[in-house]
Amino acid sequence: GQLLYSARVAMGEQLAEEHPVDADLVMGVPDSATAAGTGYSHRSGIPVGEGLLKNRYVGRTFIEPDQRIRDLGVKLKFNPLPQMLSGKRVVMIDDSIVRGTTTPQVVRLLRRGGAREVHVRICAPPIRHPCFLGVDMATKSELIAAQKSVPEIRDFIGADSLGYLSIEGLIKAVALPKNIFCLACFTGDYPIPVQLEMDKLALETEPQQAPFGVKER
Repeated sequence: GQLLYSARVAMGEQLAEEHPVDADLVMGVPDSATAAGTGYSHRSGIPVGEGLLKNRYVGRTFIEPDQRIRDLGVKLKFNPLPQMLSGKRVVMIDDSIVRGTTTPQVVRLLRRGGAREVHVRICAPPIRHPCFLGVDMATKSELIAAQKSVPEIRDFIGADSLGYLSIEGLIKAVALPKNIFCLACFTGDYPIPVQLEMDKLALETEPQQAPFGVKER
């Protein structure tokens, strides 16, 4: 195996090979994509820098159950840096796109900070299938890559271009045998039988039973 940091750098390098672009600045969305941004910069020769400041008191937004909370979370989470972005063609590296609710807002923040172009690069393949094995993720109907093509997603998020790391590129970057990974969220090939239409919130939304010995009215 290898360190997670090293794997993320390698993902960024592989992403630069698969989806090159002419640009002035590479920036990884902090913090999960900063290592991949370093890798993309190293392989492409485009300088890497910070385009966003992160408020570290705000957690992950894509797993929040309410869209209004997710929208507010992005606004509170990041602040653009005009002195880094103004007039530049920016390569924005992120770790994934799940629902597609966070990425458009980040793209808008970069443009508000003065970016002339925003090219989004994702260091994972498109997530088209939900995870039933422990990751708190959206249902299939909520996954943007299950509903839209890559060009449609590009238009939806407002980017000048969009590129995802391929499954083969991901495996190459991690440098471990393919058969030891679960790739179900990318391929739909689950390692064990699953109930495909199961709602991850089903148990949470079941009506609660009255305590033992107490009759319901």
